Amino acid sequence: MQEFGYVPVDRTPAPGVFLVTGIPGSGKSTIADALAKRFTLGAHIEVDRLQEFVVSGGRWPGPEPEEEADRQLFLRARNAGLLADSFADAGVLPVIDDVVVLKPHLDFYRDSVRVQPLHLVVLSPDPAVAAERNRGREKVLVEDWSFLDEAMRGQIPNEGLWIDNTERTVEQTVDEILSRTGIHADGEREPGRR
Repeated sequence: MQEFGYVPVDRTPAPGVFLVTGIPGSGKSTIADALAKRFTLGAHIEVDRLQEFVVSGGRWPGPEPEEEADRQLFLRARNAGLLADSFADAGVLPVIDDVVVLKPHLDFYRDSVRVQPLHLVVLSPDPAVAAERNRGREKVLVEDWSFLDEAMRGQIPNEGLWIDNTERTVEQTVDEILSRTGIHADGEREPGRR
């Protein structure tokens, strides 16, 4: 029987990290998962699942500011960044999916994720379409999140890659992300692209 020994975890790092955002119902989790699956080694970091790790005293963000919910929002973003860096160091391309509509939250991700570049993808379907998608989901925290669409367009309008996926399929959306960022399915960057 072969002896079990230490195997180095880290290798050539992944060429960056993706952060897929948009309002609830915009397709973040579906697109992030499909994007991660396009790579030879890809990881989908669903930030809502990190929030579920808080099994006592967890506070989900809502329409009204609440100090503890806001603190936990940044805590889960920090943990997503740590996890993304760990995966990226091991050559696994991480795709984070989180609702990031305010500039301070985006800046926190930029400061927290060490591996660069951080490719921001903003899914921006028609808010009515996102609301309809959201109503069809199992987990509905608030019915109308359209105010987040307004906040996102006001706070981060020129940040990252914006994609209106109202009419696009999942595959078309992922194809556009890869094309516009210059990242190949094997996780390599096109020459001359950052």
